[in-house]
Order: sequence, then structure tokens, then C-alpha cells
Amino acid sequence: MTTRWFSLRRRLLGLLLGGLAIGWLTMVAFSYLDAHQEIDELFDAQLAQAAQTLLAMADPAQHATIDPPGAIAHKYQRGLRFQIWRADGVLLLRSDNAPNGPLTDTDGFSATDQGDGHWRHYSQWDARHQLQVQVSENHRLRDELIGQIAWRLILPALFGLPLIGLGIWLATRRGLASLDDVADQIARRDPQQLQAVHPSAAPAEIRCLLEALNQLFTRVEGALEAERRFTADAAHELRTPLAALQAQLQVALRARNDAERQHSLSQLQSGLSRASHLVDQMLQLARLDPESALPNPVTVDLGLLAQSVCAELGMQILDKQLDFELMADEDCVVAGQADWLRILIRNLVDNAVRYTPPGGRVVIRLERISAQCLLRIEDSGPGIPPDKRDQALRRFHRLNPAAESGSGLGLAIVSRIAELHGTRLHLSGEPGHGLRVDITFPGQPG
Repeated sequence: MTTRWFSLRRRLLGLLLGGLAIGWLTMVAFSYLDAHQEIDELFDAQLAQAAQTLLAMADPAQHATIDPPGAIAHKYQRGLRFQIWRADGVLLLRSDNAPNGPLTDTDGFSATDQGDGHWRHYSQWDARHQLQVQVSENHRLRDELIGQIAWRLILPALFGLPLIGLGIWLATRRGLASLDDVADQIARRDPQQLQAVHPSAAPAEIRCLLEALNQLFTRVEGALEAERRFTADAAHELRTPLAALQAQLQVALRARNDAERQHSLSQLQSGLSRASHLVDQMLQLARLDPESALPNPVTVDLGLLAQSVCAELGMQILDKQLDFELMADEDCVVAGQADWLRILIRNLVDNAVRYTPPGGRVVIRLERISAQCLLRIEDSGPGIPPDKRDQALRRFHRLNPAAESGSGLGLAIVSRIAELHGTRLHLSGEPGHGLRVDITFPGQPG
């Protein structure tokens, strides 16, 4: 899928100029129609006033006369003409450009199309109905005046819009210069430079973008730091078992008899099992690290899951002759990932079994408390001192490496899985008298 890019400057320029042009044209159209109506009303009023003036000055006894040639001197006069008629049909007076016949047969306002254009007429009788005045005006005069008004409205737009467009372009270029500054800062950075972006000046509208970008940088930097730390710790932890395996292999090769060789091979097999377990734990943790939320959670019955895990560890429990007890409510159901929760329960139970001395006691409880499910695992092992419990959750940290074999990743994996399920594990108990681990999961409605 190809991403379509667009210029923010060009879009802003187009939207602003387009909106301004539409607004200007709308104003011109409205002004044109309004001016047309006002001019028509004004000229009609002038026609009526001219007719009334001629009626007041007319003499019924006067015979028809014509203006002398050349009397019409102004261009607007050529568009005006009048007639004065007597009631018996005698033409008493007319303008030089008026015909001998009546201008109109209609009293009041009317309009006709003639060979010399479109004319607007006004006809009126005097009070005694003896004289009739007819005044006409060529509509071209109105059209010319309205056209001049419209042109004067449009002309500023022809010169003003380019100037306004230039001003908008300069303003948007200056206003968006901070985006170029941010882009240059990011483009000049090395891949390892993930500190926050702080431009010298930036509009408030892109503050949320910068905040989101800085948060992303922080998360990426944290992820890279965690990866570097994990890699360094893994290399350190793998060095010891690999060195031990190499030593056992050399001993086996130099064995003087079958008994020594068999003992070395047995130690080599045990070391391989520990190394395999370490690698498996590291892979599990590596898969959990990139996750920020549960992918497609499903309904999981913690009781059934705990029973399955305990069955897998049954041989270890029997070998140490532990007093082992599992108590689970039937409705301990949570939303989560079954595979991850299985790893969580297995690591906790495995730790409890491993660190509990032979003949000791391990109790697993799953209780539904209101809308939550409590997982509690208690053992009678050495426990963890309160001041070292935070350290116990760190990766590759072992409180007593000589006591039991392990990778130091079990509780770190449990802590990460619990975090992804929206909860945390709580360590308690008296040192020397056992350890209790509590994890309270948000439950499903019963």
C-alpha cells in the first residue's frame, strides 16, 4: 500500500485562497443583485418624477413641438425620451428622440423591446384626465451602470487575491518553519540518539505530536537499554555453564577408567540440562519483553491450569516426599493467555518445590474473592529476607547460588507475566520459615 503525501503549505494556501475567493464571489453576486434592484427602483422613481414634472408644466393649448437639433448633449440624455398627449390623441410635446406614435399603451410602468433596445416606460394622466405624459428610458443605461459597479467589485479581487495569496504563503511558510526545524533535528540524529526533541519554537498545535514522538523515543530507548542489559546479563550467565561443560568434557576425555568417564559424562549431562533450562528461560523472557499488552486474551480456568502443572511436577514432589496440597475454587476464571499463565504457575511451583527441604510443605491456594482471583503459593523453605525481595525479582539474580541450581530468571518471568495481566506479585513470609507468594488477578464476572 503506497502512502499518499501532501504539502501542508499548499493545502492551507488552497483552502484559504479558495475560501476567500468563494466568499468574495458570493459578496460580489449579492452586491450585484442588490445594486441591480436599487438602481431599478431609483430609475423608476426618476421616471415617475419626470412624468409628474412634465404634467405640472404642460399647457393643454400648446401644439406639439420638437426639441431643436443638437439639444441632446449628454450621453445619458439619448437614453431618455418623453411625450405629452392630449386626451383627444393630439401629441402636444415630445423629445427629439421620441417617435410620433405613443411610447406605450399601458398606464404606469411597463417595458417593451424595440429595434433600438429594451425600454422602460412610465405613463400618467393628470388629475382632469386631459393630458397624458409618457416617459421612457433605455434599459442600457441601467445595465451600463450596474456593469460598472460589478466591475469595480471584481477588479480589486483580480489584483488583491494574488497579493493575499502571497501573504498567506509567506505566513504559512514562516509559521510552519518549526516543523522543518523538528525534521532537521531528527534527520541529523544518530540511531542511538533518542533524547527528547525540544525545538527552539513550535506552535501549540504540534505539541501533542512532539509529546507522542518524545514518548516513543523514551519507550524505544528503554527497550534498547533492556535489550543491551539482557544481552550482557545473558552472556555473563551463559559463560559459567559453558565453561563448566567444557571442563567436564575435558575431564571425560582424560578419564583413566570407565568410572571416571561415566561420572564426568553424568556431570556433563547435568550441566547440559541446566544450560538448556537457562536458554529456555531466556527465550521465554525475550518473547515477553516486546509485549505491551495481552494479545487476544481468552478465558482461563486457573484451577485446571494449576492441576495440570502440579501433575507435570509430580515426580519432583514425590522424590522430595513433600506434604503437597492444592486447593482451588471452581470459579477462579480470569482473562489472559493460557500459555503464559501456565509458565507463571509452573515457575512459582517449581521454585517452591526446589527450595523446600525434603519432607517440607507446599500449599497452593486458588480463591475467588469478590470479582478477583487470588493465587497463593506457600512453602516451608528458607524464604527471602524483606530487604532482598526486590532484588529477587531482577533478572539473573540469585540470592544463594550455592544452595540450588537455577538461572535467576524464574521470578523475573513471573513478574513480567503478572504485569502483562494487570497485576503484581507480592512476596511475604518470615525468613527461615518459608515464603508466600500472592498474585491477585482481575477476575471474570461469575
